[in-house]
Amino acid sequence: MEWILKNGLIYDGSKNPPINQDIYIKDQTIMKIGKNLDSTGKEEIDCSGFCIAPGFIDAHSHNDFFLEKEDALAYNLPFLQQGITTQIVGNCGFSAYGINPDSPFKDKVGGGLFKTANPGRLRDFAKQLEGKLVQNIVPLVGHGTTRTSVAGKNPRPLTQEEIDMQMDLVDQAMKDGAFGGSFGLMYQPGMYAKQEELIAFANKMQEYEGIVTVHPRANSKVALGYPLFGKPHIEQGLDEVITIMKKSGVRMQYSHLIFVGKSSWKCVEPMLKNFYQAREAGYDIAYDMYPFTYGASVMTVVLPSWYLKLTKEEKTKPWNRFKLWLIISITKKLLGIEFSDMVVSYIGKDYPQYEGKTVAEIAKEENKTAFAMYLDLVDLSHGHGRMMLGKYYNEDIIRRLMNDSLSIYMTDAWYEETGTQNAGTFQAFPFFLQKTKEYGIPLEETIHKMTLATANRFSIPNRGKIQEGAMADITVFDYQKIHINEKVPNETPEGIRYVFVNGQLIIRDNTFQNTFAGEIILKNNHCRLE
Repeated sequence: MEWILKNGLIYDGSKNPPINQDIYIKDQTIMKIGKNLDSTGKEEIDCSGFCIAPGFIDAHSHNDFFLEKEDALAYNLPFLQQGITTQIVGNCGFSAYGINPDSPFKDKVGGGLFKTANPGRLRDFAKQLEGKLVQNIVPLVGHGTTRTSVAGKNPRPLTQEEIDMQMDLVDQAMKDGAFGGSFGLMYQPGMYAKQEELIAFANKMQEYEGIVTVHPRANSKVALGYPLFGKPHIEQGLDEVITIMKKSGVRMQYSHLIFVGKSSWKCVEPMLKNFYQAREAGYDIAYDMYPFTYGASVMTVVLPSWYLKLTKEEKTKPWNRFKLWLIISITKKLLGIEFSDMVVSYIGKDYPQYEGKTVAEIAKEENKTAFAMYLDLVDLSHGHGRMMLGKYYNEDIIRRLMNDSLSIYMTDAWYEETGTQNAGTFQAFPFFLQKTKEYGIPLEETIHKMTLATANRFSIPNRGKIQEGAMADITVFDYQKIHINEKVPNETPEGIRYVFVNGQLIIRDNTFQNTFAGEIILKNNHCRLE
């Protein structure tokens, strides 16, 4: 199929001002850009009054865990309808590949947050998905997944022999075409890894010129993995990331820079200062963000690791319960966050009455203390419940980070079969566009962050810019009609008109065109699928 996009205002992905020209697409490629291109024998789309941008690139996704489902389209369509043509997956230490197929711990891949039927090599994962994708996928290999392959969720330090086994899996994934790896230092089993294990992983990434994304050990002034007093824990978490980077030399991408709780908001400028100081010292570090003041997490995210390690019987002992209550009470006070900021997304199929309510509201209904209700919800969900946690940002912080040169954009969201949806699944990138208008940010700056800046950050070849010879991933939108209904998180946003993936029209006015043109992009594009 050959296409001509006529009379659109082209934002090419760089920071250059837009130009009003036509684009000629043939097969997968942007063949020509210019004025009054001949459309004879080609499918023409009139883009008058519309913006034409490179396809948006989601810098942080977990959709690798949903691509093999029979109804995978349901999980991917909301992202396409945002204009997202490429997603970087395998984040927060979780990847749906990178495990020994014979591991006895295969069922534990995903840390309890995600599930996959038959995890194995990246090579096999990519082969199974040929011809089945609607978007492009850029894979990272999860440290948590490789550790799970060796030791499951066991909290003990790995032996050197086990670390060597883990690194063999990392070698395999990188040779199969992964672009880098990821840490999930707040999640099991990544939280249990000692520094020598983390540095060994980072050294492997550096060996293959890969990038490492990091969910840090703390996203707030106070986190339960640290002593309660001293330097803000969010800053200690960044210090740990920078230490690993300095000892390995690896490129680091700090995942979803957030500031959970009001007391954490004072850490914005010190954190940004630390990023820039590391860069001035010659280290390559940056971060990504989303446009919402809340985010999705697991119900157990505020529980300390010592408590998670206890047996069921030990958790009920009065001393352990009192110690936990005391630590959480002090932590909430220090954070400036309450159980009223924790909105339940899903506990289990037998508990729909809790969805969309805060822990505090449920406690009142059940005539319990909020602390007791919270632990009951954790138990009812067998530790697998989901929630939306508020006070991640405020509007001033979002504006500050959007204007910062080190930020790029992401969703960190996924479509849920049950429970309340995360608005990021449906609305994140159009919301960035809406905030671009509200904050008076030049549109070319925002599009750059959504496209070329992200492609360059992850070394994705031949994407992220509208230029002759580039892959034809393109998003066409009506900037004046971009609108988000924040009260309806699963509502498809207005304003996204056309989406092309690898030269094929995928979305026309929010409607899927029954075309599967996406691919697993493997690093350097030299890896054969055997």
